[in-house]
Amino acid sequence: MNYSDYFTNRPTDEITRDLVGRPLIYDNEKEKLGGYIVEAEAYMGKNDRAAHSYGGHRSPANEGLYRRGGTIYIYAQRQYFFFDVACQEENEPQGVLIRAIEPIWGIDTMIKNRSGKSGVLLTNGPAKMMQAFGIHDKNWNLHFLSDSPFKIDLEDDHRKPSQEIIADKRVGINQSDPVWANKKLRYYVAGNPYASDMKKRNYAKNNGWA
Repeated sequence: MNYSDYFTNRPTDEITRDLVGRPLIYDNEKEKLGGYIVEAEAYMGKNDRAAHSYGGHRSPANEGLYRRGGTIYIYAQRQYFFFDVACQEENEPQGVLIRAIEPIWGIDTMIKNRSGKSGVLLTNGPAKMMQAFGIHDKNWNLHFLSDSPFKIDLEDDHRKPSQEIIADKRVGINQSDPVWANKKLRYYVAGNPYASDMKKRNYAKNNGWA
């Protein structure tokens, strides 16, 4: 399946859940860095009060959400950068935020990029993941995935099976609208230590993989 079909052929929350367990790889032209996606959040567009496109808001900063599904949307908060992929057809501004990966490829380089931080702290959050990739800008914003150094492996036999995928509320969402704040649109591998705020007591055997 190609990126255009994958990121448009079903609801965004279903796409987000299906991404969990898939390899995400960044090619820095020297080596491949990456790992298995263990956590991702869906943002459901104009009606979603937590989405950057809520109410139809559109600006150069969030233009990536309005592009066709499979387009990279990188945004910044302070000095931190976040990696999203647009979902649905052009001008239907929905997307998925990749929150965390379990690192597999290029770990030594990712540790250097994170100033020596290793273990769970290496990639257990969206900004940490981008730092581990050595990305500190929005250069690849608005590029289609297949025209970028990022790759999400869509081969089903390359997807790592998990014992359980949990649906939970998203992280850091404004509570002024409890309906959207509490919608279970964050998906993660149950007990995986790289998922956000996973407590040690909840770590699963084999990091939650089947």
